[in-house]
Amino acid sequence: MLIIERFEGDFAIVETDEDTFTQIPRMALPPNAKEGDIITKIDDEYIIDYENTKKRRQKIIDLQNSLWE
Repeated sequence: MLIIERFEGDFAIVETDEDTFTQIPRMALPPNAKEGDIITKIDDEYIIDYENTKKRRQKIIDLQNSLWE
């Protein structure tokens, strides 16, 4: 699992499973990829894992909301 942390110029900075960061050329990603998306590499192609991205975003929202309870 890779999570797009941010974009810097022509590269996406992604967090890996080992909590390390690496760069992926932005051209290698789907054109609609954005910060926070979870991506997977299948056969030399990166795809967005929409289901897990949605779950991760909801978990973050829930954590934020719990701070105000």
